[in-house]
Amino acid sequence: MSQLLDGQTAVVTGAASGLGRAMSLTFAEHGADVVVADIREAPREGGDPTHERIPAETDGRATYVDCDVTDRADLEAAAEAATEFGGLDIWVNNAGIHNVIDFLEVTEEDYDRLMDINLKGTFFGAQVAGQHLVEAGEGGTIINMASLAAVRTGDDMTRYGPSKAGVQQLTYALADRFGEDGIRVNCINPGWTETQMLADSPLGEGEEGQRFQAMLLEAIPAGRFGKPQEVANVALFLASDLASYVNGERIIVDGGFAHT
Repeated sequence: MSQLLDGQTAVVTGAASGLGRAMSLTFAEHGADVVVADIREAPREGGDPTHERIPAETDGRATYVDCDVTDRADLEAAAEAATEFGGLDIWVNNAGIHNVIDFLEVTEEDYDRLMDINLKGTFFGAQVAGQHLVEAGEGGTIINMASLAAVRTGDDMTRYGPSKAGVQQLTYALADRFGEDGIRVNCINPGWTETQMLADSPLGEGEEGQRFQAMLLEAIPAGRFGKPQEVANVALFLASDLASYVNGERIIVDGGFAHT
C-alpha cells in the first residue's frame, strides 16, 4: 500500500526523544527513511533508541548521527548521512531547550546557550538543508518547530518566547527565499504537550507544579495536554504532498489555548 512519504528521506534533529522521536517514527511508518540527529542516542523517556525502533517496527531504514545543532559541521554531517538513503527530501529543525530562570538572574551564558540551540541551530539547519535541496533541484520541505510561546508568552519565557518567535519569523522569510526552488518552509507551534521535557521541568514537579498544571488545564479548551503523536501528525501532513500548496505557514497545535 502506498504511503504518504514513500521513497523520501528525512533528517530530524532532536530525534532521540519527545516530539522528534514521535515525528521520526511517524515518518517511517509512512514510508520514509530517517536520519536521527541528536546529541544522545538514548531517549529521555526510556526504551530503545529511535534509530533502532524504526527498522524493528516499520519498513523504514534509519541511521543515527551525533549532532549538536550549534555546530554547523554536525548539521552538514546529518545532511550527508541522508545520501545513504538516496538524498535529502525533508528536514525538521526540532532540537530545542527550555529552562526557567528568572529574568533578573539570566546570565549571558544562559542566554547564549538557549538562543544558540533554539534559533541559531534552526537558522543553520535550514541553511544546510536549503543548500542540499537547491543543489538536488527536486524541491523538498523544511519544517521548523516554533512554539505556542511565540504567540502567547509570560514572565518565565523571557528567552524561550523570543527564540521561538525568531524561529517563526525565520520560517516566513525562508518560505519567500526558497519558494522559487520548490522548497516549502513551514513551522509548527506546539502548546503544552506530554513530553519528558515537560515532566522534567519545574512545571511538572511537586504541589506547585500540580497546581500550575491544573490551572493550565482549565484554560485549555480541549481540557487536556497534547500528545506527541498529535504534533507528529501535523508534521506528517506538512512533509507530504497533502500540503503541496502550504508554504510560509505556522500551525498552532495547542487544543485552543492560544485563543482563550
